[in-house]
Amino acid sequence: MDTILLNNSIHNRKDFDCGNIALNNYLKLTASQQSNKDNARTYILEDKNHNDIIVGFYTLTIKNIDINSFPKKLQKKHLHNSSVALLARLAVDKKFSNQGIGSWLLVDALKKLLNASDLIGFPLIVVDAKDGVAPFYEQFGFKSFNDDKNKLFISIADVRASFLEKRDG
Repeated sequence: MDTILLNNSIHNRKDFDCGNIALNNYLKLTASQQSNKDNARTYILEDKNHNDIIVGFYTLTIKNIDINSFPKKLQKKHLHNSSVALLARLAVDKKFSNQGIGSWLLVDALKKLLNASDLIGFPLIVVDAKDGVAPFYEQFGFKSFNDDKNKLFISIADVRASFLEKRDG
């Protein structure tokens, strides 16, 4: 499986339904605009039999953040850095749920962000989880912000170590 950039001339966005109106609408109405403005990139996983069908997607961007919302140890370590990678959205069409695709998409996003961090340097990846979804990210090592349990982060160092463990293990 491989993710590719969203392409309006190929991918059928109107039939995508993950069960969350905001995520559906982002893919249908905003993702391409954000990409065209170089504000974000949306990657999609195509159905293996029909490349116009979107199985799932995620969106990546960079964000400035108030470092004071992090635990004290990270505040001290990253005192002069306010830029983080943002996993802005991640969703799987309901027709493909319960197949591990969300986990696969998250790992794929983390790999892309790890590669990006090697090129431009940023210390953390942040995700704004929808209500009830935080445990999904926590199983991959994400931790909650001090002031918002649905906003989570993971350090690039932890992502790198996780991939090295899998490769060595």
